[in-house]
Amino acid sequence: MLSILLALAGLLTTAITAQPNNGPHLEKRGVATQLVVDGKPFLILGGELHNSSSSSLEYMQPLWSQLAEMGLNTVITPLSWELIEPAEGHYDFALVDGLLAQARQANEKVVFLWLASWKNGMSSYAPVWVKQDTKRFPRVQVRGRQIEVLSPNETATQQADARAFTALMQHINQVDSRDHTVLMMQVENEVGVLGDSRDRSVAADRAFAAQVPAELMRYLKAHHDTLYPRLRELWDENDAKTSGTWAEIFGNSARADEIFMAWHYARFIQAVAAAGKAAYGIPMYVNAWLGDEGAQPGQYPSGGPEPCVVDIWRAAGTAIDLYAPDLYASNFVEWCQRYHRDGNPLFMPETRGGAPGAANVFYAVGEEAAFGFSPFAIEDNMDPKQDLAQSYDAIARLAPMLLDHQAAGDVRGFILDKLHPSAEFALDGYTVRVSLDEIFGSHADSGYGLIMAIGSDGFLGAGKGFRVSFAPMATGQRIGIAEVDEGSFQDGKWIPGRRLNGDENDQGNYWRFDSRRVNTEKVRLYRMN
Repeated sequence: MLSILLALAGLLTTAITAQPNNGPHLEKRGVATQLVVDGKPFLILGGELHNSSSSSLEYMQPLWSQLAEMGLNTVITPLSWELIEPAEGHYDFALVDGLLAQARQANEKVVFLWLASWKNGMSSYAPVWVKQDTKRFPRVQVRGRQIEVLSPNETATQQADARAFTALMQHINQVDSRDHTVLMMQVENEVGVLGDSRDRSVAADRAFAAQVPAELMRYLKAHHDTLYPRLRELWDENDAKTSGTWAEIFGNSARADEIFMAWHYARFIQAVAAAGKAAYGIPMYVNAWLGDEGAQPGQYPSGGPEPCVVDIWRAAGTAIDLYAPDLYASNFVEWCQRYHRDGNPLFMPETRGGAPGAANVFYAVGEEAAFGFSPFAIEDNMDPKQDLAQSYDAIARLAPMLLDHQAAGDVRGFILDKLHPSAEFALDGYTVRVSLDEIFGSHADSGYGLIMAIGSDGFLGAGKGFRVSFAPMATGQRIGIAEVDEGSFQDGKWIPGRRLNGDENDQGNYWRFDSRRVNTEKVRLYRMN
């Protein structure tokens, strides 16, 4: 039955996406994949609310204007199954309509998180009528006991979830297909088994001892050379068998358990997403609770779309448009690179805000062509003068130009600190070296920003706490800094401020960005005869 539902939903989704897409959608533009809204690329400068904030319209009403004042153009917020379908077959969309009305009044866009069968590995957002029926909706078993986690192996659970999600998407289509307030949908949240590497129920044990599905093996064989390295190595270490049980193909280990769970979560969620897309075909994604370096499956949710099993999720269906990291780890750059690969665009629905977020957003949108960035618990600090708000303001003013340069591939982003005090890259015929700013014995402890080429010997940059030097890639040439101007964009027009010289460019030696505030500046170089 699940295979039939997937096939039917896939046909419906194909039929819809084959038509001209005037709603929000992902589009390949040059070297970047971008979110397109009302015919133009859109950069999400967002924030995710606390889990329960949007369950009350009265609670939300005063927040919208404050979120807008700190520079957000998009709010990421949950919609829970228990509130949408409190009794089976009876839907209540008053909360949805109220949130959309409030968002439109504040000129904000929305990304909804469908918290249904799973949230943070658990099943606390399912309706009571689902929770109380353990026979119809079986639970995962871990270490000999049943836990409050719905089994992804159960067709009845998938069907009930998909029906509710489809009803929600039909309603959003009816009330928002003209306004395009809702940009995307996250389907479930941080799924996976906690406390063990896989479900140990009788049904799960039986499935684990069965043959790996032929469709998964066909995908792995067809994509062998581009599989995530750790997945490919695991398969190869077990002689790259083309048939067998899960343990025979991937080894009798926690990693094999994780792959097994990934397949079953992916089949379930791909089916739910496909059904919803058939009702309203806007982008849909799944997010991941990331495991710490060296952590074992079960210490983080086993089966969620970690980088090493994203290929398993892709083999299970095509309704999910991208896989997104909930990124709190200190090695921000490495995790971005793990997700921005093999056609997966970077969107960050949940991450750190404050000073770390103010720095990280420049790297994400500059270096990795991210189309969105969204710190969690955004309402905890809505000061329009805080670090993140400053970064958002600068990036928002640059956004139309930045999006064009993402597509062209001639923008670079960076984060600098004492452990990583410099970065070097090629841009528009120059070797560009950025380093922590220093002058007269004063040293910046951190810096961040982005730089893009804007014509012959010209560059535009934004950020703070760094300095830049240029070297021509062609031999035998000498260059200098002709001029540096600070300024800002207003409605797409460059408004120049001070001409920076003397101490502000270290007597013509560096293009400098003060560490006290985020600046936007232009530089023009000259070539010596």
